[in-house]
Amino acid sequence: MAERLLEVNDLKVQFATEDGLVRAVDGVSFNLDRGKVLGIVGESGSGKSVTSLTLLGLTRDQNTRFEGEILYKGQDVLKMNEGQLQEVRGNEMSMIFQDPMTSLNPVYTIGAQICESILTHEDIDKRAARRRSVELLKQVGIPNPESRVDDYPHQFSGGMRQRAMIAMSLANNPDVLIADEPTTALDVTIQAQIIDLIGRLKDDFNSAVILITHDLGVVADIADDIAVMYAGRIVEYGDKRDVFYDPQMPYTWGLLGSIPRLDRPKQERLHSIAGLPPSLINLPQGCKFRPRCPHAFDKCMEEPALISRIEKQSHIDRCWLEPDYKRSIRGKTIEGDVAA
Repeated sequence: MAERLLEVNDLKVQFATEDGLVRAVDGVSFNLDRGKVLGIVGESGSGKSVTSLTLLGLTRDQNTRFEGEILYKGQDVLKMNEGQLQEVRGNEMSMIFQDPMTSLNPVYTIGAQICESILTHEDIDKRAARRRSVELLKQVGIPNPESRVDDYPHQFSGGMRQRAMIAMSLANNPDVLIADEPTTALDVTIQAQIIDLIGRLKDDFNSAVILITHDLGVVADIADDIAVMYAGRIVEYGDKRDVFYDPQMPYTWGLLGSIPRLDRPKQERLHSIAGLPPSLINLPQGCKFRPRCPHAFDKCMEEPALISRIEKQSHIDRCWLEPDYKRSIRGKTIEGDVAA
C-alpha cells in the first residue's frame, strides 16, 4: 500500500471579523497518499486556498479559529509551534502560489531566491546551492539555466515565472506539493505544459500533489481523486472517472457544463451556474447550494450529509436527489438544456 502522507479530519477554519464569523472551511476531510494527485475544485470563495494555506500553517492569526486535525505523517500540523512548522514548511510540504509575479521578490534574482530556500533547510555552502538552483531550473524546462539563474523576475515571461516558482517549491524534494491555481493567467498552451510538468516532477520526486483550481478541465488528466468544494465544504468526492462520468452533485454538473467541449458543435456561449456563491458569514439553511440549484425541493431545507448514495462507497456527495433521478436529468443539465 502507498504511504499515507496527509490525513485531514473535519477541518474547520473560521475568521472573526467586524461583520461576523467567516466559516471559510467547514468540516473538510480527505487523505493523500504518496504518488497520488488530489484535485480540489470549486469557484472563488469556496475555501480551496484557505484549506491549502492552513495545511502549511499560513493562516495563523489571533482572529483565526481552528478545529479538527491535519495529520502529516502522524503529526498534527495544527498543534505544531512555529519552529516545528518552519522545519516542515518548504522542506517536507511546499506550495506553488497562485501569482508568481507577486510571490517572487522583484529585487532579488531568481537564483538567489531558490538558493535561499535551499540554504534555509540544508547544510551546504552557497556555491553548492547555486549549482542545485541551476539543476532545478533545467528540470523545470528553463532554457540556458546557467545564465537565466541570474535574471530577475521581470525578465521572465509569465510561464517561465511559474516554472521558477515550481523549481523553488521543489528545492528540498518535498513529500507533499500544493499547487494553488498554478495555471492562472496563462494561455492554454502554457497551462498544459505546466500541468504536464507537475505530473512529471511528481513521478521524478515520488511526491504527492494537491492541485487547486476552479476548472475541472485542468485536473482531467493529472488527478487521481477529485474533491469538489462549495461554501467551505466538500460537496462531492471520488475517483476522477467517477466524478467526471457519474457526477452526483448538481453543483458539479454546473462546473462540468461550463467547460468548453471540442467533441460537440460550438455553442454561442458557455453555460454558467445561476446566482452567486453564498456569504460565508450568513450561510443558507439546509443544502448550501439550494438557492442556486434548479432541482431543489422541500427536503433540501435540511442539511445533507456527505455520504455515498450509490453503489461505489468511495464516491460521496451532499445531495438529497435520488441517484436514478439524477442520472436521468444531469445530462440535460450539463449540456445546458435545463437552466443551471
